[in-house]
Amino acid sequence: MRLSGPQAPAHRLWAPAAGPAGAVAGDERIEGVNDVRVRLDLAYDGRDFSGWARQREGRRTVQGEIEDALRVVLRLETTPQLTVAGRTDAGVHARGQVAHVDLPGEVWSAHGEHLLRRLAGRLPMDVRILRVSEAPPHFDARFSAIWRRYAYRVTDHPGGADPLLRGHVLWHNWPLDVDAMNEAARGLLGEHDFAAYCKKREGATTIRTLQRLEWVRRADGILEATVQADAFCHNMVRSLVGAMLFVGDGHRPVEWPAKVLAAGVRDSAVHVVRPHGLTLEEVAYPPADQLEARNRASRTKRTLPPLPGCC
Repeated sequence: MRLSGPQAPAHRLWAPAAGPAGAVAGDERIEGVNDVRVRLDLAYDGRDFSGWARQREGRRTVQGEIEDALRVVLRLETTPQLTVAGRTDAGVHARGQVAHVDLPGEVWSAHGEHLLRRLAGRLPMDVRILRVSEAPPHFDARFSAIWRRYAYRVTDHPGGADPLLRGHVLWHNWPLDVDAMNEAARGLLGEHDFAAYCKKREGATTIRTLQRLEWVRRADGILEATVQADAFCHNMVRSLVGAMLFVGDGHRPVEWPAKVLAAGVRDSAVHVVRPHGLTLEEVAYPPADQLEARNRASRTKRTLPPLPGCC
């Protein structure tokens, strides 16, 4: 029997301890034999958010808005905890973000069918849940992902960005050479230590596999970069875009981004471009029977093989 109305009691929710980046350690689930892990596919306009992650200062965040909405519509006594595929920074948008939340089975049974519509009525208009589904065993929004794909959009139109797109497109006040940027991008593909393009975080590896970095000029003149990797470290996408723009406008040679990468340290000339041009477009996952293996691989701290002749 589903309880509804003002007399419906609040459900108790056990919140597991959070690991790095707000993820739940291992593949822990909430207490009880009827635990359900729920996948949320979502989108948001990041301009008025202080990023994804809930912050103690009371700033508005995507995670905070969704968790608070879940607590209200599910009548929970405590706020549920989301684990997300990619923790976007302040001002960054998403149309293909993925998160999961663990719920007691009785809560999912009572509310799952109507959860999408109820969240739509509770959430602000700049964040939307697009799909709600029961996740397969071993699914983890963060650790199960095999790649994340971002897009960064720039205009070099001398008159500036279209006013209707200005919240999603960066204006670069120099003509850009797409061919030069793509030539420079090829030197960054593959598995590398991207320390030169990342904001350092204590204990975190900066080794990543960059699978795609390519630019196209669309029919409307906007330049769009596709940036895809197994994972990204902090500021990596916006730093890579900044380096490409310096090549595209002729301020740096085509070889420069690869030389910065090889140096392995932050270069003051690498500009972290503004966040509003960046959108998380898609997160990909393996088939259900490969999720457990993917989780183990993602949790393994990576190292690069030694150079020939080295110890």
